[in-house]
Parts: sequence; C-alpha cells; structure tokens
Amino acid sequence: MHTTHIPLPFAENTLHMVEFDPDSFHEHDLLWLPHHTQLHSSGRKRKAEHLAGRIAAVHALREFGHKNVPGIGVQRQPVWPQDLFGSISHSATTALAVVSTHPIGLDIEAIFTLQMANELVSSIVTNTEKERLANSGLPLEQALTLAFSAKESAFKATQASQQANAGFTQYQIVELQHNQMILRAHSQTYRVQWRFSDNNVLTLATV
Repeated sequence: MHTTHIPLPFAENTLHMVEFDPDSFHEHDLLWLPHHTQLHSSGRKRKAEHLAGRIAAVHALREFGHKNVPGIGVQRQPVWPQDLFGSISHSATTALAVVSTHPIGLDIEAIFTLQMANELVSSIVTNTEKERLANSGLPLEQALTLAFSAKESAFKATQASQQANAGFTQYQIVELQHNQMILRAHSQTYRVQWRFSDNNVLTLATV
C-alpha cells in the first residue's frame, strides 16, 4: 500500500500522520503486522485503515526508542509498551498516531453534514453543552463534530478499566475557548485542543 509519512507538531506533541491510498492496498501488505491473522475476517477498508494506523504508530513509537508494532488488546484497543500511552485514529485516507508518557487521546473526524448534525445532536450533547457550543460561534455541523471528536479523544485518554461503562453523556463539556475545550468525567479533567483542516476536525485530549 502506498503511504506518505508526515510529522505534525500539535499541542506540544508530535502527531504522526500517514496519508494512504486504499486502492493500492494488497492482502500481502498485512504480513508486515505480527498480528495479521487477527484481521483475517475484516473488510478491505478496515484492513487498509488498520495498517495505515499501525504504520503511523510505529513512527510515533520510534520517538521513544521502541520499534515494535502495537498489537490488538481484548477491547480491540492498541497495546502500547508498559511505560507509554498512545492513540490512533483514521478518516478516509489519513491515519494519525501519537505517543506520550502521559494518558493521551487522539481523534480525526470528517465534518458532519447539517442533516446528520441535527439527527445526532441529542445523542452527543446535553442542552447545556449545546448552549456552550452555540456560543462558540461555530456552525452547528462544525461544533457538533468537534464535540463528538473531543469526547472520542477523552474516551481514548481514559484508563481502560473505566472505558467499559463510558458513554458520551459521561463526558461533559464544562468550558469552551478558542481551540481548547475542558471536559470532565470519572473524576478526571480532560483538556482537549483542536484544529480544523480541510473537511476534518482533529482533537487531542490530555488528562
């Protein structure tokens, strides 16, 4: 599969972006993954995205002197070295990964259509959160995609033992500023920074 790696400084971290061409994916590309047999039943799209995400993760791990490919955990999450935290996300033809010595979560989402935003709003935010988003000055579709992505990133930055019962309603937006959002859940405070690029929003959560 054809890929291009681009380091992306963001929010005091280095994100590792891999642009990939799904049409150039071949089944034998998966042999690069030690856990390739676990993807046997996955669809072609999923396989290409997974591979691109793990390529990005390997680039991120090299910053910390590791050369291994993160495996797949019991909850389908990436398995990171014991002393590190990391996160992977992908959207269409872009995969991103970040590694840190502290809990961290990363997400990239394509901006919702207005129709999709109106259909999903009540399942993503409370009325109070909706008011905070309205005061941001962002169009509804951008604001709601941002909220969705921020909560996804916060979830990924949550300890695995607390993720099983975690839902969108548990991650509450308590503050919204220019390119920074504060969420609370599980007695934790999450700082989420974001950027809009093309038709996507990128969010990064730290505890």
